[in-house]
Amino acid sequence: MDEAKRNYLLTEHLANYITDHKKEFVAQVLDQRTRHVTIVLEEIFQSQNASAVIRTCECMGVQDVHIIENEVQYSINRRVLKGSYKWVDMYKYRTREKTGTEQCFAELKRNGYKILVTDPSPDGISIFDVPVDDKLAIVMGNELEGTSQYALAHADQKVYIPMYGFTESLNISVSAALCLQAVIPRLKQSSVAWQLSETEKDLIRLEWYRKMVKRCEIVEREFLKSLSFPKA
Repeated sequence: MDEAKRNYLLTEHLANYITDHKKEFVAQVLDQRTRHVTIVLEEIFQSQNASAVIRTCECMGVQDVHIIENEVQYSINRRVLKGSYKWVDMYKYRTREKTGTEQCFAELKRNGYKILVTDPSPDGISIFDVPVDDKLAIVMGNELEGTSQYALAHADQKVYIPMYGFTESLNISVSAALCLQAVIPRLKQSSVAWQLSETEKDLIRLEWYRKMVKRCEIVEREFLKSLSFPKA
């Protein structure tokens, strides 16, 4: 039995342990999920700030979050996340050579993303004016120094959030929310194929079902055993 068939049967089996209401809700959320836009967090010092951004991404329908850990290792802040980390995919970049940003950018570009680095410099453009045709990776820097020189030098475009007061910066989770609100509604009103593919939906649905079913490891193990050794 190939992996796709096994995953399909396992998903159908786990569905028996989930209410119809929850299954319908999962389907609705999957229909609004996207990988056309992703958020990149570079060297965020405080876990509550990074966790707040992840929670924002989940609320806005962003499936993937990329976390660069050159010097600072991210740890989950469950109080802030409110369980939202279970529903997004997190990719971490940490190397001995401290080239996480380089590694992350290379991976994003391989996957067709245009890299937007948030920066208040005058040579950037407003996030509200960014075209949504290309896949977008929005890079957020840390609370003290912003994005790194490497990130700025290798950005496809610098972007900023328009502000009209004396203060030049916003809390990072607020910045992430504003950036996504500037992009996501326009994306959904466009002709761009922003939704997940059916294959992606199926894989994510299985992972979500696994997290929704109590003692899922036991349920899954017993079911897969029954597939390997069918009753006579």
